[in-house]
Amino acid sequence: MSRALPKYNKRRVAVIGGAAALALTGAVVVNSALAGETSGNSGTNARTLASPGTISCPDVASRLPAIPASAQAEVARNLTLLNTQIAEANKRLVETVGQGGPNFVQNAILGPLEDKRIATVNRIATAIGRTAEKPQGLDALAPCTLNAGGGGAAEGGAAAPSATATDAAGDTGNAGEAGDTGNAGDTGDTGGTGNAGDTGEAGAAGTISCPDVASRLPAIPASAQAEVARNLTLLNTQIAEADKRLVETVGQGGPNFVQNAILGPLEDKRIATVNRIATAIGRTAEKPQGLDALAPCTLNQ
Repeated sequence: MSRALPKYNKRRVAVIGGAAALALTGAVVVNSALAGETSGNSGTNARTLASPGTISCPDVASRLPAIPASAQAEVARNLTLLNTQIAEANKRLVETVGQGGPNFVQNAILGPLEDKRIATVNRIATAIGRTAEKPQGLDALAPCTLNAGGGGAAEGGAAAPSATATDAAGDTGNAGEAGDTGNAGDTGDTGGTGNAGDTGEAGAAGTISCPDVASRLPAIPASAQAEVARNLTLLNTQIAEADKRLVETVGQGGPNFVQNAILGPLEDKRIATVNRIATAIGRTAEKPQGLDALAPCTLNQ
């Protein structure tokens, strides 16, 4: 009896130990599953937080009177600059999501944007006022709002920030026109005329130079302002894209590569664009003639 008892106890201890190990293993499995579940939820929540919305601003182009020919280039530059400002504000909105307190967006983004827009619309009014009646009340178009969780774009709902550019409807004039993104920077406009985009890329590839279109236009009827502004900006986008292609393809092809692959297609695009400008003006005023002559561009080595 004294020897049987220890054997029995050993077996019992072994059984109890096995059960305990099994229980511990189950606990580990359960805890691991729960941990994985929590981790998954955290990822989902993080993704949900990354939707800062977009900034929407009143359209300026559609609120302008007929623009004298002498003011065309300056007005076009500043309309595009309005889009550049919105694009930069939208970029900052994304980069700073989750930062600051409840008034961060107003104080750090919307407020400074309004100040920039006031200065820009005042330059537009001044340019027009030099040779025609100066438009009043443009300051009222300066404040912008945040469309939380939006998906729209720079002034008024187009999909991306940008310039008074292609037919994106957003800025209903300024931002929606953002469709033509590339131009905003273009006209941040170092002060060039409507087609100043051609002076950007230096280096071995050279740069593309195109005749200015904005300064060759007659007074533009108010009803055509937005469409003309978009297409003037599109001209700059086309030049910027051609300059970029020039740099990317340096050394490629034969002696006629630049003419056939870059300058030729650019001319075709510009012909279509200046024709849209002439048509827009011609709907309510005399249609400008000979704009096609401004389509060919040259390479500055």
